[in-house]
Amino acid sequence: MTDSADTPEILNFGWEEWISLPGLGVPALRAKVDTGARTSALHAFDIETFGPSTKPKVRFTVHPIPGRDDLVIPCSAPIVDRREVASSNGEKELRYVIESKLEVAGQSWPIEITLTNRSTMNSRMLLGRTALKDHISIVATDRFLQPELNYEVYHTKKMREAQPNRSLRIAVLSREDNYSTRRLVEEGEKRGHSVEVINTTRCYMAINTLAPEVHYDGKRLPRYDAVIPRIGASITSYGAAVVRQFETIGTYCVNPSAGISSSRDKLYAHQLMARAKVGMPNTAFAASPQDTGNLIGLVGTAPLIVKLLESTQGKGVVLAETKKAAESVIDAFRGLKANFLVQDFVKEAAGEDIRCLVIGGKVVASMKRTGAEGDFRSNLHRGGSAKSVRITKTERETALRAARAFGLGLAGVDLLRAEAGPKVLEVNSSPGMEGIETSTGKNIVGMLYDDIEARVRPEPVRRRRTSK
Repeated sequence: MTDSADTPEILNFGWEEWISLPGLGVPALRAKVDTGARTSALHAFDIETFGPSTKPKVRFTVHPIPGRDDLVIPCSAPIVDRREVASSNGEKELRYVIESKLEVAGQSWPIEITLTNRSTMNSRMLLGRTALKDHISIVATDRFLQPELNYEVYHTKKMREAQPNRSLRIAVLSREDNYSTRRLVEEGEKRGHSVEVINTTRCYMAINTLAPEVHYDGKRLPRYDAVIPRIGASITSYGAAVVRQFETIGTYCVNPSAGISSSRDKLYAHQLMARAKVGMPNTAFAASPQDTGNLIGLVGTAPLIVKLLESTQGKGVVLAETKKAAESVIDAFRGLKANFLVQDFVKEAAGEDIRCLVIGGKVVASMKRTGAEGDFRSNLHRGGSAKSVRITKTERETALRAARAFGLGLAGVDLLRAEAGPKVLEVNSSPGMEGIETSTGKNIVGMLYDDIEARVRPEPVRRRRTSK
């Protein structure tokens, strides 16, 4: 590709030419050549600034094909200036100015571009005289003197593959300043993204048909490219409602609201996994005190696990070593009007479980967690230890099937190594990053951003059928 530093060959431009802006992910665009205008202008809408005030950026979207509002190319770029520009009819407008490379006939050079709404114009871009270098000769009576491009590219996978890495605006829904939240901010900013931590409980929603919105601290939240939910167990219902509102707006959410809610409801979670044929310990649930004996019988013989439905991080999980002990624990939980499950205790697991971290339909890391001395629970929050472990093909497939049952893009799947095969204990929709990154030495958060960046790229649009 020839750059402006070389001596380029002469190019003849007519009054209209096909160009591309590869830095913005726009591979084919018809531009009007106007030597009367100083700066080039690109049709852009939903223009919004973001990032730090010292290095502000602008994000906007482009409809490259006239009349095809269903094709949206999201773009972002650093702001180089804000300038008052007079249009052809004399109206003045304050516009953001960015810089991007213009590509024509194998040659490319940087140009300044102002952003404005050109929806009423026939051409989506205007090339001003500062973009027309000395090696360009204008033939005002002709058009398309350079190789013609084709809008067909927007209907193919090439359009998605050609998208450049762009700065994203990302929200992390979290109330905690912990390792996971800090790593999400740190890794995102290292990649040039703008990452904002939003306290979930301080969000409130405008629920209406035409313009659903999420508000925060008295202001409407901006459009985000992606939302990473880190919803605590104590606010599952409200947190899921906030995520659902972002989904209504059309924002990509790493974990959907339905997956967060169902993974937290242990009874429903086990029913979903049973439907998906995911291996798990024998489990039983009953509401009536008269069914205690039958409940224990459904699971098997002691020892048994009695688990509160709302339990997290190993809290509310009791090992009953005898049938009498199980009956006592069940009676105590019922006396507190608590909902619980009874599960078979997998003896051969010996206080160990395996946490599989699933991102975007792939197991990216796994660790073996061992409980503290004398504790059958292996949670790191309860003093357990962890180390990296290789998992079998069956364990990998089980973890993926479990994450898929909840539709989660990010999941921690906890399973036991039982004689009959892997048994899933729980699927966590807000898995901690510290233990898995420390024990495996992998950049798990970086892998999550890889997946987010791939998923927010625009999809090819279908060709419109022409009527005969």
